[in-house]
Amino acid sequence: MAVRDDARRLAARYFEEPAARFLHTLKLTPNIVTSLGLMGTAGAGYLAGVGSLLAAGLVLAAASVLDMLDGALARLTGRASRFGAAVDSVADRLSEAVLLLGVFTFYLRGDDDLGATLAVIALITSFMVSYIRARGEGLGVTMKDSGLGTRAERLVVMIVGLVTGFVIVALVVVIAISTATSAQRMY
Repeated sequence: MAVRDDARRLAARYFEEPAARFLHTLKLTPNIVTSLGLMGTAGAGYLAGVGSLLAAGLVLAAASVLDMLDGALARLTGRASRFGAAVDSVADRLSEAVLLLGVFTFYLRGDDDLGATLAVIALITSFMVSYIRARGEGLGVTMKDSGLGTRAERLVVMIVGLVTGFVIVALVVVIAISTATSAQRMY
């Protein structure tokens, strides 16, 4: 976990904070950045659904950058709020859903039952990671960023899978790390 924390601190210092300042100069609000990220991920889901996997991976990478910056922009501008955090969480779940729906559609259209089934299982296991954290924190148990398969790692796996065309492998990895993370958080 120390390596991940160090990497996140470096990313914040050398990428997120300067990028958030740039977005602020463009007069964008954190919720607009969240919405743009969600729309970008929906576009990636659409592209995956029609079989443009490389384009889907590239669009997902760009949308993921926006998703990374909404919180940094909120902190920079003093607009961090519980409402904004809730909007971000809902957008994150919708993003995962539309992306995996696109992957499901791709496999369904190609008559690939295995791929379609894995996309649904990946959606369920990814949602379980988020649900266990939310439910645990609702009960007073802190779980921030615990586990191997947080949303950031799942996104990286899906981006690599889409760009390389190894989507089935990416789905299996997402399922495995999501299941492991869910089990770790439950423990």
